Amino acid sequence: MAQNTGKARKAKAPSATRRLRLGLGVMLTLLLVVGGKLFLVQGLDVGGMAEAALQNRLTPIELPAERGSILDANGTVLASSVIRYNLVVDQTVNTKTEEFRRLEPVDGKEELVKVSRDQGINELAAVLGMAKDTLKDALTGDQRYYIVAKDLKPDVEDRIAKLQIPGIVTEGTSKRVYPNGSVAGGIVGFLKDGTTGQAGLEQTQDEILRGTAGKRLFEIGADGLRIPVGVDQLTPAVNGKDIKLTLNADLQYFAQQAIQSQRDKLSAEWGVVIVQDIKTGDIIAMADTNSPDPNDPGKSDAQDRGVRAVTAAYEPGSVQKMITAAALIEEGKSFPLDKFTIPSSYTVDGQTFSDSFAHGTEERTLAGILGWSMNTGTVMAGERLSKEQRYDWLKKFGIGEAPDIGLPAEATGILTPHEQWDGRQEYTVLFGQGVSQSTLQTVRAFQSVGNNGVMLQPRLIDSYINPDGTEEKVPAQPSREIVTPDTARQVRDILESAVTEGQIKEAGLDGYRVGAKTGTSQSPCDDGTAGFCGFTASMVGMAPMDDPRFIVEVVLQRPKGDIYGISNGPVFRSVMSQALRTYNVPPSTGEPVRLPQFVK
Repeated sequence: MAQNTGKARKAKAPSATRRLRLGLGVMLTLLLVVGGKLFLVQGLDVGGMAEAALQNRLTPIELPAERGSILDANGTVLASSVIRYNLVVDQTVNTKTEEFRRLEPVDGKEELVKVSRDQGINELAAVLGMAKDTLKDALTGDQRYYIVAKDLKPDVEDRIAKLQIPGIVTEGTSKRVYPNGSVAGGIVGFLKDGTTGQAGLEQTQDEILRGTAGKRLFEIGADGLRIPVGVDQLTPAVNGKDIKLTLNADLQYFAQQAIQSQRDKLSAEWGVVIVQDIKTGDIIAMADTNSPDPNDPGKSDAQDRGVRAVTAAYEPGSVQKMITAAALIEEGKSFPLDKFTIPSSYTVDGQTFSDSFAHGTEERTLAGILGWSMNTGTVMAGERLSKEQRYDWLKKFGIGEAPDIGLPAEATGILTPHEQWDGRQEYTVLFGQGVSQSTLQTVRAFQSVGNNGVMLQPRLIDSYINPDGTEEKVPAQPSREIVTPDTARQVRDILESAVTEGQIKEAGLDGYRVGAKTGTSQSPCDDGTAGFCGFTASMVGMAPMDDPRFIVEVVLQRPKGDIYGISNGPVFRSVMSQALRTYNVPPSTGEPVRLPQFVK
């Protein structure tokens, strides 16, 4: 029996060995599989799992670009931006965190130290100037996005970032400020929701002013804490460009006060004043009544938030007679001292025209016709131009063409093709009726006469200033000769004689020679009903006439009272005088022109 048992044990031994070997083989196989998998994941990462995990941990924060400033010609700030921050909490992370770690200097080295949530709240409350309990309530809850505080300054944001509190982030915002309030408010415009240009240059120049936002990318662990040694990538923001205008803020303020006072005095619906440099085309003041304050545009009526100097088109009235005179002289059809026998009223092609004042038959010069703003004489002289010539000269002087100075909704006005003129309109266009244009279009026409017949593109934007301080001058647009220098001189003589010998003596200035023209037209009703509701009164002139430097136009819409007793002279004189003083223009030295108004 013993012998048999020994044999049996010997027979089973190989079987145990095989099991051991099999077990070891399985274990080695498993280790190989696991090791291979680890190698694939951690070494080769064929499936991109490590990269995917990293991407899940990365948290981007947008770094806002600083919006460019808007400056006047002398660098006075009309609009600027300041960087502000909102403090935002993920309550689901912060509420669950009883303590966290942050890097702090210890013995000259940065080490991770443990900080309790209560300590973090105390420190944050001190930075924000908030009560601890109020802050704790704001940080506690189940909202993933909750704004704790707004409009924080950069130094406060920096102190918050150093606290490294879980679930807390700061979001950069930009706050727009307008230090000069309503000065050029309509021109500057304002922002929608504090980010996007809504009106004025803020709207049309939005892309240039806005710049390009940057980004900061860092790693957040599963516990919501920033990983101190993790990825930290920074793409800096590119700030927007500054815009320097041709405006003089001081003169702009003066002009706004002058036209606002006159508007209030005469209960007009609105008024505008433009001052343009004849030599450069630069607009140095463009004032509207009820100018909005971009810091709080909602306080202004919607119709007051634009720039009526370029958006409002109306019949210009007798200021347009300057174009008729220039066309007659340039075409060789009439000259300043030509004689016209003018009856009390004048009928042509069944259309009768009269003047704003009663008179008998008179012997007038062309200069006298404009000096006393006679519709009858203007039609008589203008008959010498064909319908095509009347249209072409209005077109040549820029009527029907928007000035395009970079503001929204610039009016082109209405210049109907001459083929569509009716029997009366073909004559009324000679004295500014049956055609409409903006105030700036009228100023542009007069500028060409003041500049020896050469029309310059009106300029509002002088240059763009890059974030590094380099300045990009806006190139001047091509000029165009409208009339010859001799024709321009003769027209200027007519305008000056209107002040020295004609009806517009109120435009005169002590020490300076002035040329000017007034205009009055009926204003169509806004409600679309037939007929007219009031008048538009204007005065446009230049000085000094021995070397013209500035054009000033003043317009009042529907002033109350007797239209023939209403004068824009006081505003014209005060604004022109201020412009001449501001730019140190020397007084006139030559004798003023006095073309005779009557033929003796």
